[in-house]
Amino acid sequence: MIEHSRYGKRHLRGLDEMSPKEIVRELDRYVIGQHAAKKAVAIALRNRIRRQKLDPEMAQEVAPKNIIMIGPTGVGKTEIARRLARLANSPFLKVEATKFTEVGYVGRDVESMIRDLVEIAVDMVREEKIAEIEEKAEQNTEERLLDMLLETVQNIPGEKGPAQSNKDLYRIEQLREKLRKQLRAGKLGQRMVEVEVREHPMSPVSFQFFEASSPEELQINMRELFSGLMEGRPKKRRMPVDEAAEYIMQEEEQKLLDMEQVARIALERVEQSGIIFLDEIDKIAGRESGHGPDVSREGVQRDILPIVEGTTVNTRYGIVRTDHILFIAAGAFHVSKPTDLIPELQGRFPIRVEMDPLTEDDFVRILKEPKNALLKQYTALLETEGLKLRFTEDAIREISRLACLVNESTENIGARRLHTIMETLLDDYSFEGKQKRPRLVTITADYVRKKVGGIAQNKDLSRYIL
Repeated sequence: MIEHSRYGKRHLRGLDEMSPKEIVRELDRYVIGQHAAKKAVAIALRNRIRRQKLDPEMAQEVAPKNIIMIGPTGVGKTEIARRLARLANSPFLKVEATKFTEVGYVGRDVESMIRDLVEIAVDMVREEKIAEIEEKAEQNTEERLLDMLLETVQNIPGEKGPAQSNKDLYRIEQLREKLRKQLRAGKLGQRMVEVEVREHPMSPVSFQFFEASSPEELQINMRELFSGLMEGRPKKRRMPVDEAAEYIMQEEEQKLLDMEQVARIALERVEQSGIIFLDEIDKIAGRESGHGPDVSREGVQRDILPIVEGTTVNTRYGIVRTDHILFIAAGAFHVSKPTDLIPELQGRFPIRVEMDPLTEDDFVRILKEPKNALLKQYTALLETEGLKLRFTEDAIREISRLACLVNESTENIGARRLHTIMETLLDDYSFEGKQKRPRLVTITADYVRKKVGGIAQNKDLSRYIL
């Protein structure tokens, strides 16, 4: 089902072949519990596939069903959205609603989230295209390096200088093939060659200076403009073959890369499959009746509304329509509640999911079951230095019990409490560094109580340490 590319990314089988149940099963590999939230996002993702199969006229009318996740920090809200985006190979942006401000005030304008999403999409598509042209770029790089090496052939022991007439073409070709074998074998990595470099390379992305729609956009375009004006003349620099290969490879990739096509695909991907995770939305909930010079929470909501509702945003790569971008909002809603949002914004988030609080049993599963489980991470980290950790079942249960205890007695930060417990538990072993010879360490419940139990029981200490 899963393949791995040279760039380390996971490519799952076509999303249109996966049912919502299969999407939930894939999310289960990383996030424990929260079935209702997983079900909601799986349906939202599947509806995108269904929409793509409609005729264009009907597809244009089908709006995404945006979601509000309600729950305290550390219960999996962000992780569900992030894993969903990776599963769909979609551009994904996490942003805090508190970053934004009303029009006319100093701060980020709400359209910047769309511009940031487009940048992420461009990077995604660029990486995909570079993977496609990589083989051709490597061939071109090798040929250019061989040309440079032939110019320095007089410095190779036992070889004569470069040929001066057409009669020696055959000898040159033989020499070239000999150098090719040595280059591929890594024997010429430290040989010095001359490479033509530019001190201030021009960005491969074209810019539209007069189309800036905000001070942020204007700043980006100004920077690109001046980088082009200040571009230095090419000059030759001596460097090892290994370093030259990296520099030439980048040059060849930029020559073969069609950035107009990359930008076009990226814009379409943002419009059709972009996902924006709008965190801390509860912090801007509320309606003020008074007036004053301060930025109002309702004002920020009204600025966010057109983006969620569907509008056009001008970016450096072109215009983006936000009608079909999926918005997943999240917040603890301890002080406020979803109904405190302005009615227009409430209507744009028709699906509301309440996250389940994490129990001691959930903590046990979080420590053991996910593909990136915390115990697996710490075991792998310390194993690189010859220390193999083994956790008994009682120890895992005790870690979970203490995490619940501290969450109840201080602030509830959900599964993030496990990180603080684990750091305190293993700090002595982490401090030891590389072992002289491999050794096995068993973490027992008694050791957990000895290291962390006393701190967890003391409310004053746990506020500062855990």
